[in-house]
Amino acid sequence: MTQGILLVGGMGTRLLPLTKTVPKPMLPLAGVPVTEHQVAMAKRAGITSIVLATSYLSEVFVPYFGDGSKWGMKIQYAIENQPLGTGGAIRNAAQLLNAHESIVILNGDVLSSHDLLAQIAFHESKDADVTLHLTHVDDARAFGCVPIDDEGRVTAFLEKMDNPITNTINAGCYVFHPRVIDQIPAERVVSIEREIFPALISEGRRVFAIVDDSYWLDIGTPSALLKGSRDLVEGNADGSALDGADVAFRSTDFVAMAGAFIDPTAQIGGGTSIAPHAVIEAGAVIQGSIICEGAMIGQGAHLLNSFVSAGSRVPANMRLEDQYFGSEGIFPL
Repeated sequence: MTQGILLVGGMGTRLLPLTKTVPKPMLPLAGVPVTEHQVAMAKRAGITSIVLATSYLSEVFVPYFGDGSKWGMKIQYAIENQPLGTGGAIRNAAQLLNAHESIVILNGDVLSSHDLLAQIAFHESKDADVTLHLTHVDDARAFGCVPIDDEGRVTAFLEKMDNPITNTINAGCYVFHPRVIDQIPAERVVSIEREIFPALISEGRRVFAIVDDSYWLDIGTPSALLKGSRDLVEGNADGSALDGADVAFRSTDFVAMAGAFIDPTAQIGGGTSIAPHAVIEAGAVIQGSIICEGAMIGQGAHLLNSFVSAGSRVPANMRLEDQYFGSEGIFPL
């Protein structure tokens, strides 16, 4: 199995104002876009052809990823004029891929270090219609929960509920047999979570799941995005996407991309990431933060767990804690 789809068309409303001019899959995590971490994961699992299913601000993906040759992959783009939902996006994007081979689906809201190759192998061993990745969480109320039997067969696909019957949740990565994709209605909004999965289960189709409790994070909120970036820098999540990136400095304290300038008297740590062409002036103290491309942090400024948008200028001696700083203003995260 060598093909996949990345669902990167969402507007990211929970991430506002970070997503006002940048789609959430292109927000930086440890110095590179969210999507680049997913591309690296797909490549490690042997995927060589991938389609980015885009809608909101779709025009920003092509200049960065191009045809995929930089990553040794073939990357294509399926652009939705109107958002089609998860199922509709899969059906639309699958037209660009081999119609006779199973397809890996990756959700753009997720940072995961699970064993995708093992998920693919399990799918093939079961001749499954769909194989989901599940993970355990302490509190499943915010997620769709997915009970399975001893064989790994999914017995129900349940939306968010106040009293979940299990703490195994849908982790947002699937392997689809092409016979299922062919059954998704074309050119209309379709939800795989609310329509396709429940229908397949009720029909007794071969829907399986693997449970893998490796690092997993829903990065749908600003605080979660910051946590994910810190975890990548500090080595708690798989940061192998950085291996091929243009990195000037990398440690478990911080990552700085090529072209960034950091005054020797600045103090940086806590899993901070600094994008290309950012400038960190003398005496600045930055902990656990994301500094975007071309941003400037003035002398003596103190930043803790904060996000500074591209091209922004943080004045000297300003203090930011759990805050967003950008042209739109300063907002709590």
